[in-house]
Amino acid sequence: MEHHLLSVGSEALRKAAMNDDAKNYILNNPTLFRVLKKAADRYIGGENLVETISKVLIQNENDFKCSIEYMGENTDTVQEASEATQEFIRIAKEIKNKKLDATISLDLSHVGLAISKDLCFENLSKICEEAEDIEVTISAEGIDRTDDVIHTYKKATKQFGNLSITMQAYLYRSKDDFKELLAEKGRIRIVKGAFETPKNQSIPRGKELDDIYLDYVDQLLAKNHQCSIATHHDVIQQEAKKLIDHYKPTHEMYEFESLYGIQTEQLTTLKKEGYNTKLYFVYGEEWYLYLCNRIAEYPLNLFRALSDIVN
Repeated sequence: MEHHLLSVGSEALRKAAMNDDAKNYILNNPTLFRVLKKAADRYIGGENLVETISKVLIQNENDFKCSIEYMGENTDTVQEASEATQEFIRIAKEIKNKKLDATISLDLSHVGLAISKDLCFENLSKICEEAEDIEVTISAEGIDRTDDVIHTYKKATKQFGNLSITMQAYLYRSKDDFKELLAEKGRIRIVKGAFETPKNQSIPRGKELDDIYLDYVDQLLAKNHQCSIATHHDVIQQEAKKLIDHYKPTHEMYEFESLYGIQTEQLTTLKKEGYNTKLYFVYGEEWYLYLCNRIAEYPLNLFRALSDIVN
């Protein structure tokens, strides 16, 4: 019964995350924005890059590599996509100026994919050019955009050697996508997947998905292909450690990655054990979807959110 209620709650939160009317109402209501922002603060770097860099500097001192993403998606005007692109360019400049041990992550729909593939490619190219040797990771989006995301990545990676991509293990189609992505040189970041999908398009959470996830990691390590093991699931982390110890990949070929504010103690333990680790920071005012998805991953976090709001 408890598991069923958690699943129902998780599904409801994911639907809420995709509700643009709810998001716009909250982000434009000063009172609601201020109240819910207290819950979001646990998971985000801040509302701006300056706040986020201060946290990244602390985590770099703690020997954590970091990833920085300016939150946003589904821009529907050329100007919005251009403004987002300039913010990612600013991130690249700040990483270089402050000599941060950090990379960049972004949603392609944030820099124009929802408008046109050509505009998106142009903006992504500008970011990669400014980033130079800084890794730029393309984040996962809804299944309706997977083809366009992969197409853009494959096109861009022919020109830029600092690009990597995220693959969602829970999609049935990922078995075929994986073969395509392995042919490219960029790092493959494996996540379970959090977006709601049409029926029979994705594998539900459970042992089957865990095994599939680990099989992707196994294949990447066996082929000495750069990978990011992006999960908070302790069982997967422990099994992935065994694979790393078996294949003994070189330092730059793998990393364990976790979102800032979620079970960071597990990542700290991995770091102390000598494994490569990365903390994923997001920032900006578009935190509504992000907050909903973080709570949806473990609906009991709703009580933690209420505690953050009250305190």
